[in-house]
Amino acid sequence: MLNFNGELLPANTFLISSENRAYQYGDALFETVKVQRNKIAFWEDHYFRLMASMRMLRMKIPMNFTLEFLQEEILKTVVAHSKTTSYRVRISVSRKEGGLYTPLTNEIDYLIKVSENTFETKDTFTIDIFKDFYNSSGLMSTLKTTNRMLNTVASIYAFENDLDACILINERKGVVEVTNGNIFVVKDNIIKTPALTEGCIKGVVRKKIIEIIHKNPDYTIEETVISPFEIQKADEVFITNAIMGIQAVTHYRKKIFQTEIGAKLSKNLLVVEMTS
Repeated sequence: MLNFNGELLPANTFLISSENRAYQYGDALFETVKVQRNKIAFWEDHYFRLMASMRMLRMKIPMNFTLEFLQEEILKTVVAHSKTTSYRVRISVSRKEGGLYTPLTNEIDYLIKVSENTFETKDTFTIDIFKDFYNSSGLMSTLKTTNRMLNTVASIYAFENDLDACILINERKGVVEVTNGNIFVVKDNIIKTPALTEGCIKGVVRKKIIEIIHKNPDYTIEETVISPFEIQKADEVFITNAIMGIQAVTHYRKKIFQTEIGAKLSKNLLVVEMTS
């Protein structure tokens, strides 16, 4: 079942217009959340990121679009889908159809799609750099818009080269993120992740990991510029997103990484998720 503007619809009956702005211009945002036993992981963080992104894109936020309202709409859709206890839910918000580059209105439609969460972390995870195109370091790149062409092309490259993911770099050749999440690089007791000014997605789990590391006296977290050379010299590398939590990277070219710190942080993250 899909939820379109509050109405539950069978997926095979849902049609979009040729004037749909998400289809025509990528004029849409999305959030992907994990729902476990009717609890939305880190829901407040996802909600406030969505609201901030809508404001940046000058979308009109409906008066009823509260945290509680959207939570109820998500869980209503999950219950209608009810097949398991763990779900991957995508909330898409697009400007209503009409207009060319200039829209006829800033009012929005929303679509909630539920699927079973079958993700499992991998024991072996290989990455490399995607060099064909660059990720912009501008603020727009930090938003989860539906224009993910760079991620798509890089993911095809990864598939063609037996990689699990690719590292995206910006026009200054700095590390931005990977095709499916944020990236963290560990060297000694310093853990680095690209600063938002590098163009990385403002990830919810990225934020949680930074908070966890700040509270740990054994490590220092730096949001900074990271060169591809630093990945080669790192002790550990791991990636994060809302569904996987933490996925340890084991291989980068001829380099083989440790996974100990990522495993510890993964346990810390699970505790935060369960108590939030």
